[in-house]
Amino acid sequence: MSTIKRLLVTRHGGKRIYPNLPRNGSCIVRISLVVFLVLSLMPANATNERSEVASGKSFVERNCSGCHAIGRSGKSRHPDAPAFRTLSKRYPLINLEEALAEGISTGHPDMPEFQVRPKEISSIIRYLDTIQEK
Repeated sequence: MSTIKRLLVTRHGGKRIYPNLPRNGSCIVRISLVVFLVLSLMPANATNERSEVASGKSFVERNCSGCHAIGRSGKSRHPDAPAFRTLSKRYPLINLEEALAEGISTGHPDMPEFQVRPKEISSIIRYLDTIQEK
């Protein structure tokens, strides 16, 4: 028994406090596999995030850009339509989730009524969050 093991066993009343690791490389292989899996999932989340933001941007381009400024710059085409980059100054963006789910029927006078699916709501909110003036 090595000196370190003997010291550990002696100091802790004969109980083994070190793990029972296999003497072959299988433990290292398992640990490496776990690390690889964790690291491989991280870029997937970043890609998912970018995809969701792109989906939200696409939605507002199709449905809102006729009246609202939907980017980080520019002027809204409709005088009563706020630029989307300023929405967080009026209220928390998370509050838009319920309004989008129920169907926005207010806003500027000639704003069309529409309803948005839950997946689209999340994408819209994520996109809006990326363009807000800080």
